[in-house]
Amino acid sequence: MLREVLHSKIHMATVTGAKPHYVGSITIDADLLDASGMRVNDRVLVTNCRNGNRLETYIFRGEPGSGIIELNGAAAHLFEVGDKAIIMHYALMTDDEYESNHPTVLIMNDNNTIKESMQYTPHGA
Repeated sequence: MLREVLHSKIHMATVTGAKPHYVGSITIDADLLDASGMRVNDRVLVTNCRNGNRLETYIFRGEPGSGIIELNGAAAHLFEVGDKAIIMHYALMTDDEYESNHPTVLIMNDNNTIKESMQYTPHGA
């Protein structure tokens, strides 16, 4: 059986742009993608910490070192520049894969640099 479980998370990123007339997605700094293990076109769940909005979208690659976290298309209507966002990436895993899965979590500074990188352990151990 496959289960959908957390693979990685970018926690409390600052939204740097919201472009409703752009092709839909979320653009994320390539350095953050590399650090978290997320990839272009991966599906993510994005939450807005200001208003509670949640949406699913897919990832576009942003310029490395830019700090970009930009909501595009319809998603841009749910966020404003300066909002704090949590970006969660899930993966389908077998029970065996789950046992060795240690989701990477990036805790962000206000300027979208990494304040802390940590990993969750299975079963909260």
